[in-house]
Amino acid sequence: MTSSIEGALYGVSQFFLTPVLVAIAALFLYAFFALGAFVVQALQRRAGQAAGFELNQVVRADPRIGIGELEVIAAQRLECVRIATRVAPLLGLVATMIPMGPALGALGDGDLAAVSGGLGVAFSAVILALIASAMTYAVAQVRRRWYAADLLRIERERAGGAATEPFMHERPHALPAEAVR
Repeated sequence: MTSSIEGALYGVSQFFLTPVLVAIAALFLYAFFALGAFVVQALQRRAGQAAGFELNQVVRADPRIGIGELEVIAAQRLECVRIATRVAPLLGLVATMIPMGPALGALGDGDLAAVSGGLGVAFSAVILALIASAMTYAVAQVRRRWYAADLLRIERERAGGAATEPFMHERPHALPAEAVR
């Protein structure tokens, strides 16, 4: 009874290797797409182009939109990179563990070529997954800061506070000369 359950679990787990590897490859490609879009947006923001400030465009399109709605829009725009950041390492772990079963079986049979192949797949998959996660994590973190700064500026402008310099948060902040000494 136990061996049939173990065999079924083993078979099901082996079935998922290809879909998991395809998902890791897709996340890896998506990470480069997200990084490219991020670089373009960073260049637009640095140049002060309106296209780099997504939340400002939303406010221009509908000036009555609330801060809460803008926060939801910002969260929606971060959702894909945040999911990729969290899912990629999980899939990397799954892709590491699935080939380990056959590799350990091959080790017991003395088939070192099969062990090598299984370990190669396992380590390659986890490396690509971690790289994808690292790239999307960086994109998500910086974009979250951008959106927070944009929301703060929009909120201040609506409150009638002193008009802030529109792109102030994009410039590196220099220390005053007396702070350096």
